[in-house]
Amino acid sequence: MLVAENLFKKYSNLTVVNGVSLNIAKGEIVSVTGASGAGKSTLLHLLGGLDKPDSGQVRINDTDLFALPERKQAAFRNKQMGFVFQFHHLLPEFTAVENVAVPLWISGTGKSAALNEAKKMLEVVGLGSRLDNKPSELSGGEQQRVAIARALVNKPAVVMADEPTGNLDSNNAMAIHKLFIDLRNQFGQTFVMITHNEELAAMTDRTLVMKDGKITEERYNK
Repeated sequence: MLVAENLFKKYSNLTVVNGVSLNIAKGEIVSVTGASGAGKSTLLHLLGGLDKPDSGQVRINDTDLFALPERKQAAFRNKQMGFVFQFHHLLPEFTAVENVAVPLWISGTGKSAALNEAKKMLEVVGLGSRLDNKPSELSGGEQQRVAIARALVNKPAVVMADEPTGNLDSNNAMAIHKLFIDLRNQFGQTFVMITHNEELAAMTDRTLVMKDGKITEERYNK
C-alpha cells in the first residue's frame, strides 16, 4: 500500500536519509526506532509528503506522491493521510469536536455533516462525553486522543505518527498504543509510527531500526 524507493535527503552537507526503500502493507502497524538524529522524523516527513526528497519515489496506493502538482499533492495528503505529532497542535479556541472536524471542512464537507462525523470519531477514541470541551479542559492523554480522531476523520489510507506518546506518562502511552491496535482491527487502518520507546515498538507488527539515515535492521514482532 505504501512503497518508498531509494529515498535520499540532504541538508547542507549532511545526508539525513540515505537510500531508504521500504514496503508497508494495508492494515500494518510499523514502528521506526533509532537514536536521535538517525533520520526517523525526516523519513516520516518524506513518506507523508511534508518534505520533498532530493531523489527517490513514494507511492501510496499506486499514486506517485511527488509526481503530483503541489495543490493536488496537498489535496491528496488531506484525504489519504492522517498525521499525529508529539505536540497535538489543537486549536485552543475550538472545542474537541470542532478540532476533529477541521480536515473535513478543508476538504469541503458541510459544517453539520463534518461535526457529525467528528462526533462519531471522538466516540471511537473514547471521548464521546468530551465533545464540547476545549483543549485546556482536557488532560494530555485526552488531547492526544482528539489529535488521533482528527487524523482519522477523513478515513485516510495511512496515519503517520511522530513520537505520538512522547509527552505522555507510561499509562497514557500504553493506552494510546493499544488504541492504535484497536483502530487497525476495527478499520484496517495502516500506521507508520516513530518512537523511542522499545516496549511500545514491540507492540507493533514490525520494527524498522534506523542509524545514520539508513534502515539497518528489521524485526517482526508477532
